[in-house]
Amino acid sequence: MSDPFDNAPASRPDPSEETKNKALKSEAEPLSGNSDSADEAEDDALPPTSKPHTDEFNQPQVSGMPMAETTLSDSPEEASFSPEYPKHKSPQATPRAPLAMVETAFLASAASLIWLINYYFPLGPVLKMFFPIPIALVYLRWGNRASWMAAIVSGLLLSVLMGPTRSILFFIPYALMGVQLGAMWRRQANWFLSIITGGLLGTIGFFFRFWLLSLLLGEDLWVYVMTQITQLTEWGFARLGLLAQPSLTLIQAIAVVMIVINNLVYLFVVHLVALLMLDRLGNPIPRPPNWVQVLLDYDG
Repeated sequence: MSDPFDNAPASRPDPSEETKNKALKSEAEPLSGNSDSADEAEDDALPPTSKPHTDEFNQPQVSGMPMAETTLSDSPEEASFSPEYPKHKSPQATPRAPLAMVETAFLASAASLIWLINYYFPLGPVLKMFFPIPIALVYLRWGNRASWMAAIVSGLLLSVLMGPTRSILFFIPYALMGVQLGAMWRRQANWFLSIITGGLLGTIGFFFRFWLLSLLLGEDLWVYVMTQITQLTEWGFARLGLLAQPSLTLIQAIAVVMIVINNLVYLFVVHLVALLMLDRLGNPIPRPPNWVQVLLDYDG
């Protein structure tokens, strides 16, 4: 029988094996301590097809998309990163659109109110001089589209307050005259051109008014005008000692000339009123001729 104590030396560890295990342990410790090097070694060990594609997700998917920039706020209370997105240019007319709309509506209602007061409480030519000025002021401040809107709005307002007939009588010629004067004044046209153009427009409006009223009343109002011009012409012939009887063609020509002169004088007075008023409102019109400045002693 063998003694069990004889096998004890066989269960003891071999010193050579212990030294080998210590060497292996010392070699394994630096590998476990340096995780980065272990990851790199693991990546190198992987085949090319099995490597993780993390770099592809880090790149931007759309190269043309602007990247958001972060800025750190100066105050300590607002110490947070806020993104700054690319600024897009906004149209310049957007902030001024409400002001243009308010001024257009106000001046259109002012023109309608002047016509309304003059119709029910006529003050002679005092208020008539202001008929086209509010719409012309809209053109000077906001341009062509706003002036047409003011003319249309004033006509619609008068059609509600006084009826379509009187609204048309205001629109032609005074609302159109306001647009025409605003266009001339904004382009710095001289007084001669603007007065001649406005006088022709006023003459057309005068004949349109007579035609519309004659159509609505069922009578030819031009006959009454011819009667008045005939009496005036006969009086003039008598003062001049002429025994001839004025012909119908001469009477009609005199009537047309008098209507044109009346509109030219009216436009000249409108220019004077606009010169004195619009300069103080910050929207000056072209300067008058020298003889007008000397006559009015106006140096503006």
